[in-house]
Amino acid sequence: MELPEELLEHLSRVSGVDPGRLRQVVRETLAYFGETAPEFVARRHRELQADGLRNAAIFERLQQELDARRFAAGKLTERQLRRLIYG
Repeated sequence: MELPEELLEHLSRVSGVDPGRLRQVVRETLAYFGETAPEFVARRHRELQADGLRNAAIFERLQQELDARRFAAGKLTERQLRRLIYG
């Protein structure tokens, strides 16, 4: 994705951060906020499993995190969460 140089120059001016570093930060930010609810659920499930959590705790945590995210996922039941993960 090509980022507007004007944006990078502006952010560099107001933050004092190198434009190259800002390019990376802006791309990461856009990717983070571009994640869909199913992508988020699958990623976080893998991460939380790797941390040793069991599914009951993972599903509760996922619902809390979905509530705090920018996309409106609505309330998902445990069954809906399972279907996002396992199909």
